[in-house]
Amino acid sequence: MATRWGLCGAGKISHDFSVAMKTLPAEDHQIAAIASRSRERAKEFAKNHSIPKVYGSYEELARDPNIDVVYLGVLHTEHWRVGLLFLKAGKNVLCEKPFAMNSRQVKDLVEAAKKNNVFLMEAIWSRCFPVHAEVRKLLAEEAVGEVKLVKAYFGSPQLHIPRSVEKELGGGALLDIGVYCLQFVLMVFNGESPESIQASGVLLDSGVDESVVVVMKFSRKRMALCAFSIAVCFTNNVLGPMHCPTTLVVNDKRTEYPLPEPCLPLNFTNSTGLRYEAEEVRQCLLKGLKESPRMPLADSILLTEIMDEIRKQVGVVFNQDKQ
Repeated sequence: MATRWGLCGAGKISHDFSVAMKTLPAEDHQIAAIASRSRERAKEFAKNHSIPKVYGSYEELARDPNIDVVYLGVLHTEHWRVGLLFLKAGKNVLCEKPFAMNSRQVKDLVEAAKKNNVFLMEAIWSRCFPVHAEVRKLLAEEAVGEVKLVKAYFGSPQLHIPRSVEKELGGGALLDIGVYCLQFVLMVFNGESPESIQASGVLLDSGVDESVVVVMKFSRKRMALCAFSIAVCFTNNVLGPMHCPTTLVVNDKRTEYPLPEPCLPLNFTNSTGLRYEAEEVRQCLLKGLKESPRMPLADSILLTEIMDEIRKQVGVVFNQDKQ
């Protein structure tokens, strides 16, 4: 039986997610409904993506008994409130990254999922790419020896995008793209907590971080170096586009993992790769799992705790931190 998806939010990422879903077998995945706070926008979206049901509020989607899992594609700042709405309604949830604005909010979501006995996963799509699966396999086999230093850089010029630069919209390099660098480090070091974190960064006039450099020290004299920026483009040459890689090079041996072609234009690089996280969710649900082994909830909590510490050192405070 197909996994029946409900989309929450009719923005750019939900569009790309819907296009990616079309590359998967229809007997496995079906987008059954779309909800937006604007019914007109939801109707337009449903028409473009052939979605049968349209809701003009998130509450209506939460009440729909024919939805197996909700994909949360709304603004970062809304993840906590809207996530709790669906979890308390007994819905399985795949929530776009970053999970929430701080670790307190993330712990609230995890607690609600456990209390209501539902599946919850932060949509760090990178973790579901075949390249990442291969990297994990190589690490487990110690095929590359012990990793002593992880470097992860991500620079993407997006100062022209309001949600990237405005504090009220949860802007800043860390929450939007730095999260990819940090999750990669945690994946390589197997979800281990760093012994120390040193962060330095520059802020925009709006009070969010424009560029940040982070040095982390782990046990057994291992280190990680991350740099991310929404002002400039970095080479991003680790594994191709570092957050959605289709190429892996190990000891000069190159392997390609091509993506299927989209049926409609996409908003973001390699977005048909969102199919991998959708399939991961389906497999978890079929096995009766409440979290994904590829992106465990403990990793999401640690990731946000690290981001809280980086923000503290760099001087970024959101309204949500004061609540």
